[in-house]
Amino acid sequence: MNRFSRMPFFVQLMLVSGGTMLIPALYALVLRDWNDARAFFYAATLFTSLAGFIAIARFRPEATEDRDSRFDRDREGRNQLLTLLGAYTALPLILAVPFSEATRDTTFFNAYFEMVSALTTTGATLFDDPARLSKPVHLWTAIVGWMGGFFAWITAVAVLAPMNLGGFEVISSRQAGQSEIRASQIARVAAAPERMARFTAKLFPVYFGLTLALWFALAMVGSPAYVALCHAMSVMATSGISPVGGLTNAGTGFVGELLVFAFLFLALSRKTFTADQPRLDAPPLWRDPEMKIGLSLIVVIPILLFLRHWVGVLEVAGDWTFTRALSSLWGSTFMVLSFLTTAGFESMGWEEARLWSGLQAPGVLLMGLTIFGGGVATTAGGVKLIRLYALVRHGEREIEKLISPHSVGGAGANARRIRREGAYVAWVYFMVFAFTIAAVMMILSLFGLHFEAAAVFTISALTTTGPLVNVVGDVPLSYAQLGDPEKLILAATMVLGRLEMLAIIALLNPEFWRR
Repeated sequence: MNRFSRMPFFVQLMLVSGGTMLIPALYALVLRDWNDARAFFYAATLFTSLAGFIAIARFRPEATEDRDSRFDRDREGRNQLLTLLGAYTALPLILAVPFSEATRDTTFFNAYFEMVSALTTTGATLFDDPARLSKPVHLWTAIVGWMGGFFAWITAVAVLAPMNLGGFEVISSRQAGQSEIRASQIARVAAAPERMARFTAKLFPVYFGLTLALWFALAMVGSPAYVALCHAMSVMATSGISPVGGLTNAGTGFVGELLVFAFLFLALSRKTFTADQPRLDAPPLWRDPEMKIGLSLIVVIPILLFLRHWVGVLEVAGDWTFTRALSSLWGSTFMVLSFLTTAGFESMGWEEARLWSGLQAPGVLLMGLTIFGGGVATTAGGVKLIRLYALVRHGEREIEKLISPHSVGGAGANARRIRREGAYVAWVYFMVFAFTIAAVMMILSLFGLHFEAAAVFTISALTTTGPLVNVVGDVPLSYAQLGDPEKLILAATMVLGRLEMLAIIALLNPEFWRR
């Protein structure tokens, strides 16, 4: 374990990726699908061997590492962000090899796009018909999405948090990109690969155990074991990947959606699975800022949609019963949480919810929820709820000052910091996010996409919510209809959405490249 943690980080990713390829290879053997079994087994052998050779060539004794550790720490932040950028752009080239070999009626570029989408937990697919892909390939896509979710989870805690990025700049007194002076012993002493290994050993049992629990629960309520496993991994990673086209075709009904709904709460706040400073007198979870604003959206929006039936709709066709009305309420509640966490799963009651509320453009609501996003240091994408919370508190304080100019805000130093410096950096991020949407939309428009389609594809990729294109309008959109330039632009946008723009801006900072 010690030698593994001392390997270059990208070599560790190659070893893990190559070893994971054996899982779909074994599953293909069980199904007697020899072509898929060979594709995954050969790729696993190739990349694990290559990673082993590189690890041997790069191996250095501990004495040499101690001598070079001071110089390495000087460029630690730059190396970490460059490694993350390389992982999301170069690692899919490796992951796409067995996908391309097993799926022979597609190009390697399409396979690369699928792997970028899965690794960034976007869940956008070029194969609208799930039957085009074999079961081992579907399993591999779900596994890559699951690993991508855990990778985002770990890097947020082990890399972005010490550098005050990824949403942590809102709740911290330091500037974005500035390293923590009073960091923990692990953050101050350990190199990035070793720190990642230690956080992985700490959090992987939680992630793996929750996935097993959801898999077992979905299988118990009627879903086939293979489909239940894929959906369990997709829910934990909020990737929205499904081998059967979504939860509506899984055969689990309302109980299955209720289970998924419960596990999606993990993506609303990082404190659902960890805590910054665990202590006995810690406040309850429902008092966490991210959880409070997330619950507010989950409660308020479905109620408003339900009441709109009497306020904004004069007549709705069909025989509406009390059961169908409750189904529409549940459908809107599930969709709010699903798209707020950027998972993108569709509820069976969503169509009834649209008819009941008389929504003419439900895509605007869903796109707004995906832009809000989930919690910091979770698998969700989007702007993140903590930034939205900072802007809300700042707005409340400004209104109070208009009413009582000499009032004192109070609520402690942390609340004052969120209302002031936190709201400032949150607003900066919102502006950068908006300008990124505008820039990507303009680039896509140059290739012939209409305004509506460009907006939907851009927000879907930047918020890592691939299934958004299927439910945003009356006519579903498809990534398969795009040309290679548009796919490449959207793949880069997915990486931007997963890394977040502040990390890219910090990487472009000249101070980052000075010793």
